[in-house]
Amino acid sequence: MIAGIGALVALGFVAGAFYWMRARGGQALPLPDVVSPEPPGFREALGENPPPNARNGKPLPATKTKKNAPPAEMEPPLKTGEVLNYTADVAKLENVATLTLKVAGHGTFLGKNVWHLQAMAHTLKPLRIVFEVDDQFDSYSDARTLASLQYEMRLNERGQKVQSIQRMTPTAREPAPPDATAARVLPGTRDPLGFMEFLRTTDWNNTRQVSSPVYDGHKLYDVRAKLGSASVAVGVPAGDYRATKIEIHVFENGVESKDAYFTLYLANDAARTPVLLEAIMPFATARVALLKDQKLD
Repeated sequence: MIAGIGALVALGFVAGAFYWMRARGGQALPLPDVVSPEPPGFREALGENPPPNARNGKPLPATKTKKNAPPAEMEPPLKTGEVLNYTADVAKLENVATLTLKVAGHGTFLGKNVWHLQAMAHTLKPLRIVFEVDDQFDSYSDARTLASLQYEMRLNERGQKVQSIQRMTPTAREPAPPDATAARVLPGTRDPLGFMEFLRTTDWNNTRQVSSPVYDGHKLYDVRAKLGSASVAVGVPAGDYRATKIEIHVFENGVESKDAYFTLYLANDAARTPVLLEAIMPFATARVALLKDQKLD
């Protein structure tokens, strides 16, 4: 369920599975997010952001640019402490779930500069009555390429709790710690949260399409994102934006998935904030919209 854009899409999928619900009820407050310890070997950086040599704006791997276009020279918009809150609508049901995306920190992990990215998803009433979800996802991704080093899922769905900690390994030579599982992936593989931030760091003024292997904790996909429009008007609860429209396609074993089609809108501002995700599925259309964000100086 979290192929492609990961936790953001998972929220739409979970809600979409129950789009037929018509019951209306009071909104339930989300449960407090779990505070999980940092993995062994992670060291928080003292400064606000990674050093310049970890954020040098070099073109990211697997990026196709326009012919004769200059290399993309840009600073990633990520900042420690950024918090983005979203609400999910499915079919005619509004506010069936919430999602929070955080840049929880940066530091060193396994000898590399990394971002600690985090997402929390909660269902609300009336959906919560039949499908209670309180999930947390943690990503430790390379500060420059956003390739995943470790991906963690703490799932609490309908009373069943599952914890999965997966150490990414392109060679299978790096042993995983006792509390983790080694996941064999392609070099440069991103997890869903890292892929979301990768799209934010892409210079869409000089790029038409990017692709990346994405491991969602279960399967390895080839995800391709294509520029749909450089400037469209988008209205969400957080306000009105001019945004870049990105069309996302998911491939498995070379075959494009026909189960869903995704469109992501990134605000045309310095932060390139994800303001809206639309997922068109066989049984419903999901809309995950920015509710509010915590602006940073």
